[in-house]
Amino acid sequence: MRSGGPLVIEEQGSFFVGGRKVTASGTYDGSVSVFPPNTGQTFWIDHMYVQYQLPPDRRRLPMVLVHGGGGTGRVWESTPDGREGYQSLFLRRGFGVYIVDAPRGGRSGFPSFNGEVGRLDESHQLVPARTLRPGREHGWSRWRLGPAYPEVYEHQAFPMDAVDSFFQHLRPLVSDDPPLIAGALEALLDRIGPAILVTHSNSGLWGWLAGGRCDKVRAIISYEPGVVFPKDAMPAKIPLFTGAEDAGAPVSEAEFDRLARIPIQVVFGDNIPTEPVPDLPADKRRAQVISARLFADALNARGGRASVQMLPDAGLRGNTHFMFSDLNNVQVADQLSAFLAQHGLDDRARG
Repeated sequence: MRSGGPLVIEEQGSFFVGGRKVTASGTYDGSVSVFPPNTGQTFWIDHMYVQYQLPPDRRRLPMVLVHGGGGTGRVWESTPDGREGYQSLFLRRGFGVYIVDAPRGGRSGFPSFNGEVGRLDESHQLVPARTLRPGREHGWSRWRLGPAYPEVYEHQAFPMDAVDSFFQHLRPLVSDDPPLIAGALEALLDRIGPAILVTHSNSGLWGWLAGGRCDKVRAIISYEPGVVFPKDAMPAKIPLFTGAEDAGAPVSEAEFDRLARIPIQVVFGDNIPTEPVPDLPADKRRAQVISARLFADALNARGGRASVQMLPDAGLRGNTHFMFSDLNNVQVADQLSAFLAQHGLDDRARG
């Protein structure tokens, strides 16, 4: 379902960036009965798939849309119920859009080779041989479809008629490696030039690392991420109902200072508890809001331009962890557009 007239695209395509080659021990022998054998073969691993579309008369800075853990770039293409996602919404607004599939998943490839997950040969277990995929019951409260399966919040903006389609898009997680994925994002920016990063959930950390290490990140908008702090200035742990949660992940002083040079917005949806609750996934989200505010304060103390936006404060109610897929995703996108305009990041390339 499109939200406007014909979508005009001047150029589109896909490519891979980053990654490395690994070779299994031994000598390849094509005559053996096991086909194809790993022995002696060379494989590409840890590369990142990138799909892009560029509109005519586009804005100077493109957007790089980065999915969260257990997802793929598909989450940005269209909503579970078939409405336009951020890919089309921001193409219509004049932005070039790059959508990635993080290394070790989706169209970037699954490192299973021909045997156990992540095992190249007897001496090389390249990634841990385990996967994780949230099921319906865990994801229901973690992503705030409702307080617990099958309850639904009174103010709920998710397209519940398509909730099965949403869960079908999830993929198994195979040992996310934040520095490795951040390196792939840096390789992408080395190829396409300066860009705006839009991250979500687990990919928030990948974006902070890329932004802290790469001078081509011009802004970061992150939906419900974890955050980072200088490793020698970590805030106190935030108490949870069942224990304590670290306030964030450590980065170097230089990386944090670089983040303080760019506009940053951290965005949260609705139905997040403000007091401790016994449901751990929901309580961790409450802690994330506190951490995000500490993160913004720490950046701004260094001259940064960081803010935390709670969508209910903007009059948007019922938004889940996947607010860019919710029924009001156009209005959520409007908030992002307003942030970019506020910081002068939406000018045209020929302007």
